Amino acid sequence: MQAFTILSGLVAPLDRANVDTDAIIPKQFLKSIRRSGFGPNLFDEWRYLDHGEPEQDCSNRPLNKEFILNQPRYKNAQILLVRKNFGCGSSREHAPWALLDYGFRAIIAPSFADIFFNNCFKNGILPIILTEEDIEQLFQAVFANEGYQLTVDLAKQQVISPDNKTFNFSVDEFRKHCLLNGLDDIGLTLQHADDIRRYESTRKQTAPWLFA
Repeated sequence: MQAFTILSGLVAPLDRANVDTDAIIPKQFLKSIRRSGFGPNLFDEWRYLDHGEPEQDCSNRPLNKEFILNQPRYKNAQILLVRKNFGCGSSREHAPWALLDYGFRAIIAPSFADIFFNNCFKNGILPIILTEEDIEQLFQAVFANEGYQLTVDLAKQQVISPDNKTFNFSVDEFRKHCLLNGLDDIGLTLQHADDIRRYESTRKQTAPWLFA
């Protein structure tokens, strides 16, 4: 998993509340468990005017020009600004996979659905909770200023605006440690690889029938 330390990136404002995981990545794309390749189908039903299918070439599909991610000023955005209860609905981990594959590394919202919130940390995305007042202020700034960027400093737990206004956020210390060091569940397990090998070696001596 890619470590998250400091991110300075363009902000895309998705001015919607209660965005569920089926909107983030529709159900027909859940057949694959590759963790990659979902970016072109992020918000598929909102980005395109036709019905999307797995393995479809999206390069020539008709675009919904009104949708925020199809507007040139938000191309290559890495920070997604959204309203409350983002990621509600089903628990599909494909939702953060799609967001990450598209290029988003941080999501800023007043609140998140719990399972989606947890899945973000497991996949290298930092979900940041700010007050609704702060969120509204950021939406207004993004709409008013083309090319609006924010800096997210995970170590300091701060979001910093271009005019140096600072928004502080909270994050669990263990999750913070994992993100700063790029450790997903597998990475955490591999930190104990020597202990695991010693245990297996001992078990082969004490219970050889288990390894027959």
